[in-house]
Amino acid sequence: MKKFAISIAIFFTCTSQAQQLSNYDYFLGNRIMIRNGLQAVLMCNGLFTSGRTLEQVFAQELAYVTHPVGTVDGGEYVVDRARKAVAVGGPTSGPILRAAFREGVGCVVMSPNQDFDDINSLPVLELPYPEFDPATTPWPMGDSIDPKLLPRDIDWTALDAASEWTFNRESPEQVTLSLIVVHKGQIIHERYADGVDRMTRIRTWSTAKSIAATLIGMLVDDGRLELDAPLGFDWLPDVAGHDNDPRDEITLRHVLNMSSGLYPVDSFNMEYATGSGLAYWAGLSSVDGARRRALFREPGTHFDYENYDTLLAVYAMKRALGDQKTYAEFPRTALFDRIGMRNTLASTDRFGDFIFSSQVYTTARDLARFGLLYLQGGAWQGERLISKDWIEFVRTPAPATADLGNHYGGQFWLVPDDRDDVPKTAYSTAGNRGQYVVIIPSHDTVIVRRGLDHGKQGFNRWDLAREVLKAIK
Repeated sequence: MKKFAISIAIFFTCTSQAQQLSNYDYFLGNRIMIRNGLQAVLMCNGLFTSGRTLEQVFAQELAYVTHPVGTVDGGEYVVDRARKAVAVGGPTSGPILRAAFREGVGCVVMSPNQDFDDINSLPVLELPYPEFDPATTPWPMGDSIDPKLLPRDIDWTALDAASEWTFNRESPEQVTLSLIVVHKGQIIHERYADGVDRMTRIRTWSTAKSIAATLIGMLVDDGRLELDAPLGFDWLPDVAGHDNDPRDEITLRHVLNMSSGLYPVDSFNMEYATGSGLAYWAGLSSVDGARRRALFREPGTHFDYENYDTLLAVYAMKRALGDQKTYAEFPRTALFDRIGMRNTLASTDRFGDFIFSSQVYTTARDLARFGLLYLQGGAWQGERLISKDWIEFVRTPAPATADLGNHYGGQFWLVPDDRDDVPKTAYSTAGNRGQYVVIIPSHDTVIVRRGLDHGKQGFNRWDLAREVLKAIK
């Protein structure tokens, strides 16, 4: 009996220890490293891309960060204004991660073993802008607004009410920075929060995915990419027998529909521990990370919202373009410069690969131009940039979302089945912290809302559309 009692005691002790071990965060080191890199990138871009003050950065950009390092008064971080770079970390806060502003690109995060002496090895884009003065060039190519062109079918009182609804939220975690409403091609409402103006670049987060899809669509229209052809590149790890890799069945359509079937590394509370977080914030190659996932579902059968799915499509775009220079200049030459988005920076990892799943910095007006391109059916001032077929693809529900409300298309979000208070033909970009471009063809309207929401966030773009459309007669 005594031996039995001892055995039971040992069993419960071991069981308790096993339970404790199962709750241990084995990725804590990754989380700390990523936290420091996240803060370095947000501080660097806030200061040197957005032109904000350190006080504004800590009050708003870093409100999103759990337990930021230091305060506005100092801490284990360094701001090198001469080099336009930031380092975060130290003896009590973990590995030092650095980010540096690069001309034409924005801030690039460096690997943990790099320091400020390595900044010159990071990518730059030295491409002159088209020669015209935006201040005197009429909207939408420029920024000159003629009030005589304003449409007359507007309930201005209702529009002002929608603006108040947008800026004066019931939650302090919903922080609206800007609101633009475009109707019949003209800006009919434009408003900014204190400390922000029409030249302030803010991170798009996942609204970048919709921009990426537009560039990819141009290559599909040109026949240089095919929606239903396999992606056609090598996967990682590179092992013997890779000729029989089941991932070779994944098509461009699958990844744009967020249904690649690859293991979802940004889910299950791991988005700031593994996966794309290591490329976003810690200097890992975004291309290598995207290709290093195992297939565990049949492609096209299950919706998993994954940053790396977008980056696989972007890598296919890179391969179709053929060389690094063409690839680096393509967003500007194919899209941004052609529709007046001259305040937009598409950022890369340290290897020069676009992180088009999140890291684009732009203004509210540039996003309004982007939305207007779609509202106009892909044409811009008499020139077709994207086909109507491509627009139809991005706004067609991904088959894998049929049981989820048909809420996602090809890197754009759709009005879910359970909403009947906004037109079903509306579609939208969506980025973390409240970055929205809502396109409403039935009302000839585009709505842009930029935010720095944090905490539970919760700002709803379809509610915003409902409120704005009360003003459109």
